[in-house]
Amino acid sequence: MSSSSRQTSPRWKVLLAALSLVLAGFIWLSGLIDSLSRPSVSPSLTIQQQELSLLAEPAIPPSLRELLLGKDPRSALLRALEASSLKELSDRQQLLLSLLRFDKTPPIVDNRWSDDPLLMRFICEGRKGQVADCINVESALAAAWRLAISSLLPVLTVLLGSLLLVVQTWRALRGRSEVWPIVQGPALTLIDLALLVAGGFVVIGAVGVPLIALPLISSLTTEMKSPRREAVSVLINYSMMALPSLLILWRQLKSLPRAQAPIGGWLQWRWRPLPEAITSALSGWLMVTPVVVAISWLLVRLVGDTSGSNPLLELVLESSDQLSLLLLGITAVVLAPLFEETIFRGALLPILAQRLGMFAGVLLSALLFATAHISIGELAPLTVLGIGLAVVRISTGRLLPAVLMHALWNAVTFLNLLVL
Repeated sequence: MSSSSRQTSPRWKVLLAALSLVLAGFIWLSGLIDSLSRPSVSPSLTIQQQELSLLAEPAIPPSLRELLLGKDPRSALLRALEASSLKELSDRQQLLLSLLRFDKTPPIVDNRWSDDPLLMRFICEGRKGQVADCINVESALAAAWRLAISSLLPVLTVLLGSLLLVVQTWRALRGRSEVWPIVQGPALTLIDLALLVAGGFVVIGAVGVPLIALPLISSLTTEMKSPRREAVSVLINYSMMALPSLLILWRQLKSLPRAQAPIGGWLQWRWRPLPEAITSALSGWLMVTPVVVAISWLLVRLVGDTSGSNPLLELVLESSDQLSLLLLGITAVVLAPLFEETIFRGALLPILAQRLGMFAGVLLSALLFATAHISIGELAPLTVLGIGLAVVRISTGRLLPAVLMHALWNAVTFLNLLVL
């Protein structure tokens, strides 16, 4: 740490940082409490998964059906639909529920569902009474492939990631792991960090900017239809929200002596060699996945579904508009990793690691990263993800692998939602 980072900050700066911390704490705490009343995406995912299983059933060999689909996918879908209140179900899902429940006469169905293979299959079964005559082989095969992607690939990822995690742990215990480089980052003070994260990221970015952005977004999207309107709103709002903290960080870095900057710059992007960055990102993603999955599973088992899912997940899950999905994909896979890694692993992590020690720096930066997503239900899994991203950043001495790993994580999540 340079001597400039040890200089005493002006009193006004200390007071502003303290005020920012108080306001940010209040905002985050209120957001976390409010997330308990926010709908969870889990019930929708369960319904989509059961629909896919039922649609794929005819294309799955009888000997594998119970293993891949369960004993009775039709009853499982019915239970998943009945677990939600009618107001939480879409018109299509309410129709699906009535078709699963009917005794003799199927419900009246209009033509807008004529392209829905599952609904048409149920209607056909109700009219003809013969399941075999109502199967759309092409739709069943397509559903089987989607089911394989959404179910089998995550299992393979967890198995491969667990194996890699065991190997790396064994190497570390045997003293054969590579020596990590010295942690380097911006020569900023903890006061600067408070102004950057609490003041810029939370108070100005998450609260102040939306007050200005929402009227602008509303005027720009007035003529757009849902879900395109929501996708454009998310993209613009996220871009504007990121600007204050990025500008503050730019101003802070600009005030530092260039001569004291380490090789690769203050944020340690170090773009080359690219293949090594990709390999580090991929291995980091593989190793953190089984841990996140285990934590998520344990959390559901112990406390149940705590709600508070990211609203972006619901938008992706329910949207079929290609432009909307493209805009949401850009936000999730490009903008979010670039912005969040710049703040949390580019600036926050190395300074905390230098000031508080490696363990405390990794843990605290990961916890702040998870809290910034304002979701009680995702707090523990995102903390684990943040630890994984921090380890990749520190072990490689570069920011780029962490950005690529974050982008990969979001891309896989996004693609899984698209498959469903």
